[in-house]
Amino acid sequence: MLITFKSKAAAEVLMYEEHAKRILDLLHKDHKRGVITAAETANAIKLLEHEITESKAHFASEAVQRDVVAHHGENGDDNEHEQPEPVRFSSRAYPLLEMLRAARAENQDIVWGV
Repeated sequence: MLITFKSKAAAEVLMYEEHAKRILDLLHKDHKRGVITAAETANAIKLLEHEITESKAHFASEAVQRDVVAHHGENGDDNEHEQPEPVRFSSRAYPLLEMLRAARAENQDIVWGV
């Protein structure tokens, strides 16, 4: 399922629910419906930037590595396809982070599920 984040300060941001949930849990928000008020944007930016920094400091989890091996074989052979490159948390979070920055600059709220 997709979640559409909306703000008068930026274009809509679409994310899969499973990816948005990690960010919204970090911000203590419901992933079904909610709002990040203009007053909350500064703290939300700080928390998200910190989580991005932390995620870059750690290697892929064992579960991710296990899934890659299961999909591509133990020796990494994938019938001459490109090697998998997992999408990092920072890449997934960046569009919402930019929306948060724009919302803070223009003193606007961000809403989803409405």
